[in-house]
Amino acid sequence: MPGFDYKFLEKPKRRFQCPLCSKAMREPVQVSTCGHRFCDTCLQEFLSEGVFKCPEDQLPLDYAKIYPDPELEQQILALPIRCIHSEEGCRWTGQMKQLQSHFSTCAFNVIPCPNRCSVKLTRRDLPEHLQHDCPKRKVKCEFCGSEFTGEAYENHQGICPQESVYCENKCGARMMRRLLSQHTMTECPKRTQPCKYCGKEFVYDTIQNHQYHCPRFPVQCPNQCGTPNIAREDLANHVKESCGSALVLCPFKEAGCKHRCPKMAVGRHLEESTKSHLTMMCNLVGRQRQEIMELRREMEELSVSHDGVLIWKLTDYSRKLQEAKLRNNHEFFSPPFYTHRYGYKLQVSAFLNGNGSGEGSHLSIYIRVLPGEYDSLLEWPFSYKVTFSILDQSDPSLSKPQHITETFNPDPNWKNFQKPCSSRNSLDESTLGFGYPKFISHEEIKKRNYIRDNSIFLKASIEILQKIMA
Repeated sequence: MPGFDYKFLEKPKRRFQCPLCSKAMREPVQVSTCGHRFCDTCLQEFLSEGVFKCPEDQLPLDYAKIYPDPELEQQILALPIRCIHSEEGCRWTGQMKQLQSHFSTCAFNVIPCPNRCSVKLTRRDLPEHLQHDCPKRKVKCEFCGSEFTGEAYENHQGICPQESVYCENKCGARMMRRLLSQHTMTECPKRTQPCKYCGKEFVYDTIQNHQYHCPRFPVQCPNQCGTPNIAREDLANHVKESCGSALVLCPFKEAGCKHRCPKMAVGRHLEESTKSHLTMMCNLVGRQRQEIMELRREMEELSVSHDGVLIWKLTDYSRKLQEAKLRNNHEFFSPPFYTHRYGYKLQVSAFLNGNGSGEGSHLSIYIRVLPGEYDSLLEWPFSYKVTFSILDQSDPSLSKPQHITETFNPDPNWKNFQKPCSSRNSLDESTLGFGYPKFISHEEIKKRNYIRDNSIFLKASIEILQKIMA
């Protein structure tokens, strides 16, 4: 009897139970000397430990006195039992000796796959396994008709040459797999193909349109110069640089020459027109000189002050004073400035060694009216209060600066403040301007910090009425 536990309908009587394992005896044997019965296997295991005594009464045992008990075995085999798979759902009941024959039909009995695939499963799961899962089952391909084992069929799926498949490029075509490669390479409108001119990949049904824009597509020179196979992207450079038939302007076009001819004829034109080109270039230089002068004047206008205040820094004072002493009546001029936007244009001048009554002992300072852009819009003569200052450069945190300041109101009758004309020259007394020949003495200027870092600051300010500025 197999080595598994039986499920009896009723608990076996004590005389059917092995004293060693407490279960229904399997292949029972009897000790003739004492009459006790045991499972043959249980008794053999007990005696294998070297104890030759009856497990029940401890009397000595003799192997020759141990015999099988077939009558008891038949009684045990006739006991009613359930199938050992009853808990899984089998409802069979019968005698113990009928169990083996029941196993041959029991749906819950675990059996090996008849295809020898090494899988063990219940009999009721066998049909599903044989049909779908067994790697050694026999399967016929529905497309090519070939027979395979289950394992081989799984490998065959997806590669069967007769299977109907759609084009991988999604063009919509359907065909047998064996025709797919040829279709993809030569027939599919969605296949990719490199442009033979630029090498980029394109979908086949768009490559024709690409050639209308391909930068490497060969085109003809529009001037019909005969150069073959010019790439589209090189055409503009060819026409500009290489094409002998291209019409070009004369190199002296900026000077005014309007001549246009094929590039190959430019040399002859230059030889024939040397004199006229020279005249054009001279005229161009004259115009450019005039433009430069105008631009320079405009730059000067943009750089001058327009708020009626000039602060003029004279650097390198000691050298300039020495220069003024050596050169009689040597005058230094400030940058021009405006009284206000669209106002009078003025300029300050200084004689570091004095002028007139202050010569050799004082610094003299004057202001003059210069020809300005807006003179025709202004009231004349110039009549606004003028203030001169030399600035004390002392540190305000240490002592209060003491600037020297002089102020005057122009006399309307003075020639210096009439509307200037562009014809004034250095000999005209009005160009000297009006000011103070004894503005500050050489002794006074050395006091405090009027001179600092070998520089002085002269300030001129104009008092302009608000309505004039508006």
